[in-house]
Amino acid sequence: RKCILHLILNFSPFLKDLSGKMFTFPEETDTAHVRLTTSRQNLRAVTVCFRSFTDLQREHSLFSLSTPSAANDFLIVKKAADGVIDILAKQNGKLFGGQNYRLNAWLSICSTWDAASGLVQVWIDGKPSSRKFTHSVNINGPIIIVLGQDQDNHGGGFDVKQSFVGMMSDVHMWDYVISPSEIQSYTQGFVSFTPGNVLNWRLLEFQIIGKVLIEGEQWSLSV
Repeated sequence: RKCILHLILNFSPFLKDLSGKMFTFPEETDTAHVRLTTSRQNLRAVTVCFRSFTDLQREHSLFSLSTPSAANDFLIVKKAADGVIDILAKQNGKLFGGQNYRLNAWLSICSTWDAASGLVQVWIDGKPSSRKFTHSVNINGPIIIVLGQDQDNHGGGFDVKQSFVGMMSDVHMWDYVISPSEIQSYTQGFVSFTPGNVLNWRLLEFQIIGKVLIEGEQWSLSV
């Protein structure tokens, strides 16, 4: 498949169907990122799903949701330790070990959190982790969501050694915990899965800051 490449720098957010596309983060930086926009500013639960590809062995941020009251209101981080994912809700983090986080491979990653129970869980390629307690307080905006960097303060505080280098695609977010069968449908690439009602890759509002590319996606070529 011919790869179509775009480089977009510092433009205002707009809606775009990114079906068949991916974001490429080509280098370590403390500036380049994608900011995702949503009208939902109060969340009692979260599900986030995306596909990613990297060869990074150091710690790196995969998804960062920040509010003025909590820089890490919902954060997904791959730790430097082999197979360890850190999920933070309301600044309270839980480590999930033994995850099949492979380098140089496309991974389908989902994470869920529910304020009612305070439980968080991560799924990699359709395989669930144990469920752990983090925090049982709602997320209240204004919300800033960033791909490619870890927000150490609301909308900024980036650290080059936490930046993501690689590719990312099919980002969806819901304001409820989706079912295991929906996670499996997403993982397997079924078009029948219910797209996110907070973030929808097929109708995404986003802003690119710095050197991030939009290219033809490669995930479907690897399955």
